[in-house]
Amino acid sequence: MSTQGGTKAVLAALAANLGIAVTKFVAFLFTQSSSMLAESIHSVADSGNQGLLLLGQRQSARPADEEHPFGYGRARYIAGFLVGIVLFSVGGLFSVYEGIEKIRHPHELESGLIAIVVLALAVGMETFSFTTAIRESNHTRGDRSWWRFVREARAPELPIVLLEDLAAELGLLFALTGVGLTLLLDDPIWDGAGTLAIGILLLVVAILVAVEAYGMLVGEAATPATVATIRATLAAAPGVNAVIHLRTLHLGPDELLVAAKIGMAPSVTMREVATTIDGAEAALRAAVGAQLRIFLEPDIPRDPQPASSAPSAEPGPEASPAPA
Repeated sequence: MSTQGGTKAVLAALAANLGIAVTKFVAFLFTQSSSMLAESIHSVADSGNQGLLLLGQRQSARPADEEHPFGYGRARYIAGFLVGIVLFSVGGLFSVYEGIEKIRHPHELESGLIAIVVLALAVGMETFSFTTAIRESNHTRGDRSWWRFVREARAPELPIVLLEDLAAELGLLFALTGVGLTLLLDDPIWDGAGTLAIGILLLVVAILVAVEAYGMLVGEAATPATVATIRATLAAAPGVNAVIHLRTLHLGPDELLVAAKIGMAPSVTMREVATTIDGAEAALRAAVGAQLRIFLEPDIPRDPQPASSAPSAEPGPEASPAPA
């Protein structure tokens, strides 16, 4: 769950988008193409989004204090949610408005060849950013599909950059199509149609980003694979007879809260309880490889059973887990 890969992808996207934004704005001044203007605003919005993600990473690294005893890890989730808002408002809504206006009041395209050349250059720079994000994501994606990776990733940077770069590549294709049809058919309404398509695309991506970031911000459990590892590790710990219930919560992309009630033999002493909990904590830290906040509560199961067949939740009211 290291942030290194995410930071590298964000920096690559930031460098690409800054260069693309300047190039597109210059081209817009020559061509007066609404598709080019929409793509320029899109690149500016993306650059701001990468700045937000980097700021979120920096804020999340602050050490825990009395007012925030679990640290500032969720600052990265807040940054991800703000990215969705920026994409929706600055990118999507502006492009939709501009596209509708150009369809209603078409404007002749000037220097169309310049627009084609600039968009082709932008495709190259955007492809550099996209391939960087794909390469860094493959380090942690495993055999999951890309959709599952975006849905299950608990660090927001890579999924957001992937979605942004995918939207940028498709947006450039829409812009190329709009400008190309305008030049080919001598009808500027296609330029407005390309702009409108870019706006709709950005709205869809913005909603996806915001929904994913909102889920993380509200509080998501560890991935099913991580939960299974935690349960199996606890069940195999010496002295643990059952995992009565288990709860996990991401305090940040790299920090996980684990709260569990574990069943132990009725005859154990306090010293043996402490030894069992210490051993279970050490095993969890070795197996999960994340920053863990572990709270284990010992209990005597009313109906002792093997740890491997323990239920996932305890019926009835649950006592608050006590710090180990």
